[in-house]
This record gives sequence, structure tokens and C-alpha cells, in this order.
Amino acid sequence: MNSPRPNPVVQQPTLTDRDALLRQRRRAAGRGHVDLLHRIAAAELKDRMGEINRTFQRPAIVTGFPEFWSAAFPHFRVIPDDPVLNLTPDSHDLIIHAMSLHWADDPVGQIVQSARALVKDGLFIAVCFGGQTLHELRAVMAAAETEVTGGLSPRVLPMGEIRDLGALLSRAGLALPVADLVGQRASYRDLVHLARDLRDMGESNAMTNRLRRPTRREIFARAAAIYAESFPDRDDPTRIQASFDLVFLTGWAPSETQQKPLRPGSAQKSLADALDEIRKNS
Repeated sequence: MNSPRPNPVVQQPTLTDRDALLRQRRRAAGRGHVDLLHRIAAAELKDRMGEINRTFQRPAIVTGFPEFWSAAFPHFRVIPDDPVLNLTPDSHDLIIHAMSLHWADDPVGQIVQSARALVKDGLFIAVCFGGQTLHELRAVMAAAETEVTGGLSPRVLPMGEIRDLGALLSRAGLALPVADLVGQRASYRDLVHLARDLRDMGESNAMTNRLRRPTRREIFARAAAIYAESFPDRDDPTRIQASFDLVFLTGWAPSETQQKPLRPGSAQKSLADALDEIRKNS
């Protein structure tokens, strides 16, 4: 009798070339990191934290850009956004995952690890690119490459939709999950200007399946022409516009003291009766 063959181990595909990502972040830091969107994200986070009636004593921040975020939040412990986070369970009352989650091969794993490091009723906040970020660039590069070569290469990182990103909070076991989006529109002289800015943001193409040889000049030339024609800046048609969506994810480590949703069917009055009562009293 033949012994059963062992089940093959299925390797999960990796979206991100981690070594390439780290190289481009170092180069961006060396050239002078273009941090405008990080500054917008940090200001938004500070506003949101200011609306919470709580003082956090053991905060941490997970990021691939430690220089900027350690200066923006000087009293936070800064953790690299490695696949395995250097976090101790039940050790922090606030964890911010800052501008790195969109590059994670396992974003729910990043949130799970962060959630486990929270004390009861601790707060998790993430901010990352998502939604329609760089949808213009994705469209024009695809159109130009298809037109010139008849093929297509991965060039712009796939971005998570807000509903899908928000669902990660519940999957990670966080309570009271909230996901929302802050859209930003940037203006550039041309495609070269945009590409240079992305490079200096540390947000160039670091996908594992990216094209490994130089892109033909005809592709960039055609993409630049399509971009100028299809996505002119509405305030200055001689320039182009690019969209950046900052997705904010907020959840709390479960605690007995938190508000809980009512059990289905536990309402004492029907919606129709409540509306009828409001109409009578108005």
C-alpha cells in the first residue's frame, strides 16, 4: 500500500519586495524626504486624539519613516513596520500605525499584532494610502504601455478600498471599528515631476512583480501626453493633478467598560411608533 503523499505547502504570494521598499525609503531620507502628506496625516491624527478625553501614558507608533514620526510624536516609542512587529502583548494604551500599512503583505496581521499589544480599552489608529490614490497614474501608465507594447506591467501599488480596510479592524478583534477617508489633490508640472515626488516620498514601485528592466522612453512619453490630456489640474490646465486618499482606521481593544450595541430584538418600541411619537410632539 502506498503511503499518502503529504499535502504541499502553499506559499502565499508576496506583493511587496521588502528589500526594494527599504532601499527606496533610505534613498528618500537621504535626498530629503518629501513629507507633505505625512504632515497632513500627523495633523489629522493630533486633531482626532485631541477629541478623545484621555491621556495616553504608553503610546507607540509603527512606521517605516521613523525620522518624521519620532519628531511629530516625540514621546512615542517608535517601532519599525517589519512583518513581525517588535511589540510586547498588553504593553501600550495607544498604537498608531503610520503611513505604512498599504505596503504590508499581511495588513490584518499588522493590525492583529498591534491589537495584542494594547491593554484593555487601548486605542489603535492607522493611517495609510487607499481608495483612489494615484488612480490617474495607474490609468495613464496602463493605457500607454498597452498602446506601445501590447502588454502590461505592475506599476502602481493596488490600493485598498475603505470598506475592505475597515473590515480588517473587526477581523483583528478590535471593538467599535471606524473607517473614514481624507482626500487630497496635488498639482504637478508634468509626469516627470510627479514621478520625482513619489521617489522622494519613498513611494516608488516596490512590488515584487514589477518590471525589472528600464521602461522604454516611448511609454513615458505617451503616458505623459495621455495624463496631460485626461487629468489636467482644474485650477491650472497646463499642469496635471494627482489624487491621494488617506484612510484612517480606528478601533479599541475590547473592555467590559465599553459601550455595547443592543441585542437584536431588545428594543422596547418599534421604529414606526417612535417616528409617530416624534410627529405628534413636533
